[in-house]
Amino acid sequence: MKFQCSACGLRINSRHFKQEGLVNPQLTSICDLCIQRGEQPADFANVAVNIFAQGLLYTFIGLSDDNVQSAPFFVTKKENRKRYEAFIQDYDGNDLAQQQLPRPDFNQAVIDSEKGSLEFVPSMELTFAENLQKLGLKVDFKLNEVDYIDRERIRAKYHYRCQYCGRRGRSVDHKDPVSLSHNNDFDNLILSCQECNRIKSNMPYELFVQLNDQIPKINQKLVKYENALATLKGEFDQKRRELAATMHLKGVVNDPELNQMRKQNKKLQDAIDSLESDYKDLRSLREQHFMTGWKLMLENKKEDII
Repeated sequence: MKFQCSACGLRINSRHFKQEGLVNPQLTSICDLCIQRGEQPADFANVAVNIFAQGLLYTFIGLSDDNVQSAPFFVTKKENRKRYEAFIQDYDGNDLAQQQLPRPDFNQAVIDSEKGSLEFVPSMELTFAENLQKLGLKVDFKLNEVDYIDRERIRAKYHYRCQYCGRRGRSVDHKDPVSLSHNNDFDNLILSCQECNRIKSNMPYELFVQLNDQIPKINQKLVKYENALATLKGEFDQKRRELAATMHLKGVVNDPELNQMRKQNKKLQDAIDSLESDYKDLRSLREQHFMTGWKLMLENKKEDII
């Protein structure tokens, strides 16, 4: 959920408007960046936040008069507001950045940019890391420092087989995500296929294994799909080479034998396309299984809807 700040005009995650209260949480009319800049929530009205606070029995800090004349937003240009919103959203969703860069320091850089103290406005054409650097903020996104020899040792140890799904793999994965643990020790490393590595991402190892253990037959089918496709594609490549060689020997492009070979290759290609489509559907279904389990765990951890 997002609210629009009545001071700067940014539409950002509702967490930026929430504070701890003596009994119930408090919601403010302006965001935490504007409060850090020195603005007072009590000087601003915010109808949406006020109504939301009432519905949750939270305390609202701000003017309750809907007819109060609002001042121009601190960030006057709509284009700049979009840039700041995207930049703040990048930070809110990046655990690695939040570990290394305290929120007050991040907020202050945004505030200095808004005020013009820093002559740079985050750009949606740049990566998050590049925007951070332009604002003088430092985050190390390269915590994966496993050297080549250790990677090869892991691959040899597990015989180039993904330890999650059983397919062929070369990706050295951190059981406990390196972005959270910073642990590059050998016992924290395992081999996975590129797909499992991508799906797991920052998911806790225990949860990923738990979800993976629920679908053993799906993983077995993935291995069969991979093996079948490898066999069919190998046969297709061989047939294609045979066709090219026969054309070269005959010195012609079309004759009954060549056309028959093309028909056989076309049937083989159709079989490959059909199998790849089924394989893709199963992989997509499996990924949804993991993503749903991950989202449910994160939702269960939340104490509130904000």
